Amino acid sequence: MVNVSSYLLALIGIVFVFQLLTNIDSGPVTALFIFAPTLALTEPWRFITSMFLHGSFTHLFFNAYALFMFGSILETQISKKDYLIIYFGAGLLGGLLYYATYLFGIIPPIPALGASGAIYGILGATAILLPEMRIFFFFFPIKMRYAAILWFFMEFLGTFDVSSGIASAAHLGGLIFGLAYAWHISRKEPEFYQPSWEPG
Repeated sequence: MVNVSSYLLALIGIVFVFQLLTNIDSGPVTALFIFAPTLALTEPWRFITSMFLHGSFTHLFFNAYALFMFGSILETQISKKDYLIIYFGAGLLGGLLYYATYLFGIIPPIPALGASGAIYGILGATAILLPEMRIFFFFFPIKMRYAAILWFFMEFLGTFDVSSGIASAAHLGGLIFGLAYAWHISRKEPEFYQPSWEPG
């Protein structure tokens, strides 16, 4: 059976093709659906649509790889409904937190795009439900529970670095949503909590 992650990857890939065909940087697809802080209230759909846009093939590749790897794992632990709630909820909270950094004057009104906020939600949820799972963090093996802590502080500090070109606030918001929602699941349905799970 095809999992939800595969459908999301296919949709992201199709949207990227349309971006390429219409000029990825300033074409109508990107211009209409990218998240622009100054248009957030008048064109709120951008909070969602920007999650399916990417600025380059490299940007797309790393997000797609993370979604394929961690999304497929997370789907074995929770229902499709909860998975979609995490994906879209994390993406939305990521956009809202990014917008808040604009409102508070932390960043200028720089447009943002990408599935990273949603994917950080998946990472956060995986860290809660499978905390003992080992991954490579900058080539070093580390448990998911500790990786989530490092991600949190890295993205928190990155939120105040305007020169990075990375929407760290969106990552942070997505991570927080994933952590919180998965914690809710683990309390409500403890059978999903499998701290000893490891790949292979």
